[in-house]
Amino acid sequence: MSAPPLSRPVPTTHSRAVRWSTTAALAVTVLIIVTGGVVRVTGSGLGCPTWPRCTDDSFTSATASTGLHGAIEFGNRMLTTVIVLAVGAVIVSCLLQRPRHRTLLWSAWGQFAGVLLNAVVGGITVWTGLNPYVVAAHFLAAIALLASTTVSYDIAHRALLPAPSRSSRRLAWALGVVTAVVVVLGTLVTGAGPHPGDSSEVHRIPVPWTAVTVVHGVAATAALALAAATVVVARRAGDDLVRRRALVLLVLFAAQAALGVYQSLEGLPGLAVVLHLAGAALTWAGAVRVLLAARSHDVDRRAGELLSA
Repeated sequence: MSAPPLSRPVPTTHSRAVRWSTTAALAVTVLIIVTGGVVRVTGSGLGCPTWPRCTDDSFTSATASTGLHGAIEFGNRMLTTVIVLAVGAVIVSCLLQRPRHRTLLWSAWGQFAGVLLNAVVGGITVWTGLNPYVVAAHFLAAIALLASTTVSYDIAHRALLPAPSRSSRRLAWALGVVTAVVVVLGTLVTGAGPHPGDSSEVHRIPVPWTAVTVVHGVAATAALALAAATVVVARRAGDDLVRRRALVLLVLFAAQAALGVYQSLEGLPGLAVVLHLAGAALTWAGAVRVLLAARSHDVDRRAGELLSA
């Protein structure tokens, strides 16, 4: 016997509250990654020497002992409050939407888990005195949160489209995997490089910085080539959404490559490092969006089934 039809239509568009809240969560996630880079290049990672308090006797940095470094680190911590509010708005708007969208709601709860994970790993980062492996884990946790906010944003703003070709899907997956490798290698470059995150001597990852930088560059070049191939293949297959998003990603990779070369030649100036980190966040979000564009849209249709009230 076939299943009874749904009493209400499957949603293909979302409420204004869902679209605005997912946009805010994505923007704040990128912002907190960028401000984390500012904390690092200014040597403010231990501006608040403990966690969750900033100092032993205060939750804020409003003490003479913390100075400018404390203000920078405390400002970055305060963005956690903003992202909690943004993610909370996503969850509430998804719960109130009728009919509910299963995948969108799960991605919203994924954001909540990502915020908790970042808070815990951030605290461990301070407690371990900026251990470079924990710092790398903290960045990767932020990248995972960014993936979740990107998924929510994409679902909330995208209409249902024809399923893309198999060749576009395969290239998109390869592009996503290689981009993830580039991001992970980037954390090794940072962990071994000259910006320890604090003005005092901090342990660095014991790998040759030049060698890992070269490997990172090779992986980034491979990702750039895959993005170009995805643009060409998607255009031939008529997969316009995949093509447009892959083209944006190609531009981002090219900009990142140019900035990476400039950093190496100029001795890693702080502003360039922060811009490169911002580019890394945008590039990762772009790769996730290419993957989402290349997924089977039959899955999107089934994902719109109603959740029980």
